[in-house]
Amino acid sequence: MGMRVIGGEFRHRKLVYPESNKDIRPTKDRIREAFFSIVGNIENKLFLDLYAGSGSIGIEAISRGANKSIFVDISKEALKYVKENISSLKLEDRCEIYNLTDLAALESFKEKGMQFDVIYLDPPYEKGKYEEVLSYIFLNNLISKNGLVAVEINRELNINPIWNKKIKEYHYGEIRLYTLIGEN
Repeated sequence: MGMRVIGGEFRHRKLVYPESNKDIRPTKDRIREAFFSIVGNIENKLFLDLYAGSGSIGIEAISRGANKSIFVDISKEALKYVKENISSLKLEDRCEIYNLTDLAALESFKEKGMQFDVIYLDPPYEKGKYEEVLSYIFLNNLISKNGLVAVEINRELNINPIWNKKIKEYHYGEIRLYTLIGEN
């Protein structure tokens, strides 16, 4: 079964991903649709797809009007698919790709003084350092004022009170989607 962009300018365009690699798990259509309904207008926003996989979330963001998507993944295989998907849609000028660990990428963005409007975290479920990564994002001001961080996870997220964010939780079968909105 193929994967496609589900909304916006590139709606119905096909995306590729490694169906045989279980560590690269594309976000399901219904979760992507729900997420972008929650986010609302994404026009002219800076989007971070922190565990890019095939790049479907970041590409969906551009399709729906984001100014730029930044893709980060530690897997060179995953980034091969991200590059192929970006190239097939001719989006090179609206994308940046980094082959780094999550924290190394965040450190680099901090040093550059970057702030994102939307950050999507979807690491391999059992390998994710969710709480550590979220703390780094919030303590280093990597999310813009009133920006949104979303976490896709297969268990309850341990909420740290120092994050001081408005948090909502959504359920899609066994998958949970948390949104944390900055109000600093």
